[in-house]
This record gives sequence, C-alpha cells and structure tokens, in this order.
Amino acid sequence: MKLKLGIPKGSLENATVDLFRRAGYQITISTRSYFPAIDDTEIECMLIRAQEMARYVQDGVLDAGLTGRDWVEENEAQVHTVADLIYAKQSFGKVRWVLAVPESAAVQSVKDLEGKVIATELVAATRRYLQRNGVTAKVEFSWGATEVKPPVLADAIVEVTETGSSLRANKLRIVETVLESNTQLIANTASWADDWKRRKLEDMAMLLQGAINALGKVGLLLNVEKTNLAAVLAVLPALKNPTISHLSDENWLALNTILDESTVRTIIPRLKQAGAQGIVEYPLNKIVM
Repeated sequence: MKLKLGIPKGSLENATVDLFRRAGYQITISTRSYFPAIDDTEIECMLIRAQEMARYVQDGVLDAGLTGRDWVEENEAQVHTVADLIYAKQSFGKVRWVLAVPESAAVQSVKDLEGKVIATELVAATRRYLQRNGVTAKVEFSWGATEVKPPVLADAIVEVTETGSSLRANKLRIVETVLESNTQLIANTASWADDWKRRKLEDMAMLLQGAINALGKVGLLLNVEKTNLAAVLAVLPALKNPTISHLSDENWLALNTILDESTVRTIIPRLKQAGAQGIVEYPLNKIVM
C-alpha cells in the first residue's frame, strides 16, 4: 500500500523539503519531474501548487498534502485537517491576507471601498469578507504582480504577506487583515478513515511537529560539582529544569537541558563562571512533546 502525498510547489516548496529533512525524511526534487523521490517506500510524492492542493486531496487524487489554510477555505474543500504546521516561505510563523491600498488613498476601512475594484488571487474568500462587512465591490482575479495594480488597475488589493516589506516597497498601506493562515497537513476523508493511512499520517504529523518545535532550540550538556549546583541552576532560565544525572565521581553531576539558541551565547559564559565544566552545545532536529 502507498500513501500519495502532495508537496506544495512554489513558494512553500523549499521550506517544506527542509522541514521534512529535519523530521527524518529525505525528499529529492528533480527540475524535470513533478514526482519527487522520498526515502520511504510507502510514500509517493507529487508536486502540486498549494492553491490546487485541497481540491486534489478532496477528490481523492491524493491521500494527503500540505497547503495553506487559506486555500482550503478558498476552495471550501471538504478535507480532514491532520495537523497545523506553523511555517511559511520565509519564516516559521503565520501569514496574513491583508487589504491594502496606495499610501495616498483616503481609504481607512473596508467600508470605504463600496463600489470599488479589488484585485486578488483569493477571490472567493475576499467576496465572503466583503459580504460579512456589508460592502459591495468588484473582486477581480489577479494573475500575479498584484502589488503594482493600484491605483490604475484596481482601487485596492488583497494580498498575502509575512512581513509587509513587499507592500511597503510598492507604496501600499495595510488597511485590515482579511484572514490569517498557516500551513496544514490535510487528508482525504476516505484516506483518513483507512487505519493504515491514518497511522502513517499521524506518525508523519508527529515528526513534522517535532521538527518545528526544535527550531531555534539547542541542547546543552555540562558537568558541575555538587557544591556549585545551586549557582549553575540559578543561571538557567526559569522553567528550564534540566535533567540531572550522577557521574562515577560522587561529587560531580551531569546536567542536560534545552534552551533558546538566541540565549546561549549569554548563558554559557555565566555557566562557566558559576562552576560548570565540559559544556557542550548540540543541535536539535526534533522535540516531540
């Protein structure tokens, strides 16, 4: 039996392959093929645009796939959400679809766009957003380069952003957030009902989530004399209780803990001053809660 898995082609592609690598799966993508190789003989991969993924999963062409919650909602796809995986193209966080207008526009809220033209790739979700706010406006599908369309080709746009830098570079101002989105591992409902496929997906989700949990974290291993234990523990951040083990010398202990990587350069010198020895920092691939 095989699990047919959709890998998002485009902006999420590299981040997804890297996340799978951290989770223990090696995916190899060829520029000449839409069928990446994976070092799991029970999985078959296919590259699909994130915008189309939910539809193919819903229809059973794929058993499962990774795509944004925004595209699941856009297509109103009937799929099972296996896991929320908080990563995006440039960062490991959520993205926003925002309503944006030229900096010089008088628009202060969506209400000010009554009778105007809005360009976006997220057409259905934008129309539902306007309906919720009691606004009637023309929503046009944008084939790309959406940021350059106001004010000549559209009065406003609804565009996805992580940092807002592209919008600012095009002299656009964010008015409101239409919706927040994050990557999801989704499954076909029939595939999810299959015991073997469900177990395969649950294992995959656990490993992928573990890889996300480990981002920005490192492990720290050190030795300390019992007499210096209190001083060393005082250096470690609150709630970061280490694992403490006895060494062959009854006067010495080994401590193992996990810390934010950004704090280690400050903490290691303080640990040394407090009496720690043999301090080893090591990278982490997964933290499974």
